[in-house]
Amino acid sequence: MTTGERLRDLRMTHDYPQRYVAYKLGISQRTYSDYERERVCPCTDRLIALARLYDLSLDEITGLRGCEPSASAPDISA
Repeated sequence: MTTGERLRDLRMTHDYPQRYVAYKLGISQRTYSDYERERVCPCTDRLIALARLYDLSLDEITGLRGCEPSASAPDISA
């Protein structure tokens, strides 16, 4: 599951409209929609705010907890 899909699922599970989540993050609804559609990646501050909103860790928001890095993740070893 991608981060955008995870954000959409969390929002829908909590029965929040995009407008509400965007307001809580201090951004426009269009920007938040772009997060869910993966047109834009949320900055660290926004990810932290999302984690607080949903009472989750950053790992849970981004999907890194208990998962291997995705194939598209850059290789930072070396």
